[in-house]
Amino acid sequence: MKNIKFNILNLGLACCLLSACGVKNGSNVSTISGLSEAAFDTTINQKAVKLYTLNNKNGMEVCITNFGGRIVSLVVPDKNGKQTDVVLGYDNIAQYADSVNSPSDFGAAIGRYANRINKGKLQIAGKNIQLPTNNYGHCLHGGPSGWQYQVYDAKQPNDSTLELTMLSKDGDNNFPGNVTATVSYVLRSNNSLDITYTATTDKETVINMTNHSYFNLNGDPTKDIENCILYINADNYTPSDSTYMTTGEIAKVDNTPMDFRKPTAIGKDVNNFKFDQIKNANGFDHNWCLNTYKDGKGDDTKVAASLYSPLTGIMLEVYTNEPGIQVYTGNFLNGKINGKKGIAYNKRAACCLETQKYPDTPNKKGWPTANLKPGEKYYSHCIFKFSIK
Repeated sequence: MKNIKFNILNLGLACCLLSACGVKNGSNVSTISGLSEAAFDTTINQKAVKLYTLNNKNGMEVCITNFGGRIVSLVVPDKNGKQTDVVLGYDNIAQYADSVNSPSDFGAAIGRYANRINKGKLQIAGKNIQLPTNNYGHCLHGGPSGWQYQVYDAKQPNDSTLELTMLSKDGDNNFPGNVTATVSYVLRSNNSLDITYTATTDKETVINMTNHSYFNLNGDPTKDIENCILYINADNYTPSDSTYMTTGEIAKVDNTPMDFRKPTAIGKDVNNFKFDQIKNANGFDHNWCLNTYKDGKGDDTKVAASLYSPLTGIMLEVYTNEPGIQVYTGNFLNGKINGKKGIAYNKRAACCLETQKYPDTPNKKGWPTANLKPGEKYYSHCIFKFSIK
């Protein structure tokens, strides 16, 4: 999900930029993907920021910064055994931290509320709450200083696990409740990245977390993802209006470009602007209602969605206990942002697969709830499993 309009820079990033720019092109390269750990070693808001590396015996590597809990690189072998980075991002902390000149959600652990809340309005425990609005009059991804622009506390107990903790105070972007949230990244021996989100609160609130990685399974961001084959295990989706807000309808995918129940090339209909939903979003930027979620429970043993590149042979399967998945096809990437290795990210350079509650769930009666009360525990699970087809 993109086209974000940030209007404040209140995270003390000036210090970050000064400390990071000196190592932006540092020679301390220690990762398979070519990242320099020194380029991520800094302090933001008096909290240490670093680059953490996970690896397994198969040559898979995942690099994550605790700034925003972002996956910076994700390396998997392609059909020829070549180690291939399949996510977009930056190769230095300065760009990640600069929400004015290089705004992005690349790889972030989003919170408190992934996706949009209509006009930023909530009613919780009988109280009306006004959240900040930062996208077409709506609150997107927790507001202009959502968790993607905050620092998680990090612990790395072993070379395949990273545990991140966010202590979000009552009133953070006007959300109620002191919230303790955790994100656990575990790299498995079967080439899956297992992500678990948990949260508790001392006051009723809403929680909806996700990972916002931009996948390019071609392994080359100069090649768009229209050739990639997408499968979504969903009979229905939630239409949205011209401001990207869900209308409240749950619509059938039958006989529409939204039907990915059979693996289909993204390019088949992503530019079919005769279909209003695609025209409104400039491509795909929609939530699908997963068939793997029934009777208030999600089955994270069944494939919710998959993405495949015929070019590299890399297959990504997504598993989740969540009711929905937002698929975004890089519609607003425009070549003005240069990512890793200085590559300009153009339109359709990536596809996002965001497991989550439906957008604006708190304001849609009957949709799976995002409310969290004291004494309850929020739990969300997502697996990105990689293989060669």
